[in-house]
Amino acid sequence: MKCLTLVLTLFVISFGAVAKDSDHGKWNADIEAFEASDKASPPPANAVLFIGSSSIRFWKTLATDFPRYRVINRGFGGSDLDDATAFADRIVTPYHPAALVMYAGDNDLQGGDSPEQVRDDFAAFVGKVRETQPDLPVAFIAIKPSVARVALLPNILQADMLIRQWAMTQKNVAFLDVVPAMLDAKGQPMSDLFIDDGLHMNAKGYALWVAQVKPWLAEHAMAAEDKRRQNAPTP
Repeated sequence: MKCLTLVLTLFVISFGAVAKDSDHGKWNADIEAFEASDKASPPPANAVLFIGSSSIRFWKTLATDFPRYRVINRGFGGSDLDDATAFADRIVTPYHPAALVMYAGDNDLQGGDSPEQVRDDFAAFVGKVRETQPDLPVAFIAIKPSVARVALLPNILQADMLIRQWAMTQKNVAFLDVVPAMLDAKGQPMSDLFIDDGLHMNAKGYALWVAQVKPWLAEHAMAAEDKRRQNAPTP
């Protein structure tokens, strides 16, 4: 009986993993659109790549927010961390970015993933992108507290803590903590940072993110590009 229970448990776990993996296919149209765009208008080399879910996708002011850098936006709305990993060979590797900024995780928690799973999925993403760029600087923007998902706040804070702790053990992996600036004196998400849906940010919300990302880019993106230039073969 114990053997049967073990077999059934392993089957359920395996089936869950397969089901989650097979779900990546729903993003094929988005990824193909990125590839078509790249073919029509090749993206800049050695850019800063912003990748993740809808908070990246809707960040329409990247070029003006970070005028010192070439930027590429590869956010696809509704995606989880492991979706970015699944498509990294198509929307990270081809760009050879100078630095990478990721935001994802609250969709994962909303979908039932544990904070530990979110941490592990981010670690897996970093491992994947560094298969081809071992020294790639990576920054993770903390999972944001939002009005629409205030019930998730304990899990958000736990996931952020775990990701921060893991990042501290890694070389060139940063955790950019946007959370304190997004909470009011009572520790609740500030509604004036969001559009009407209470989930996606307005310009005021993005300004808080810019304030966290810009110093990291100044330290890592320019240094990474300078190093690349120094190591580039002489024509």
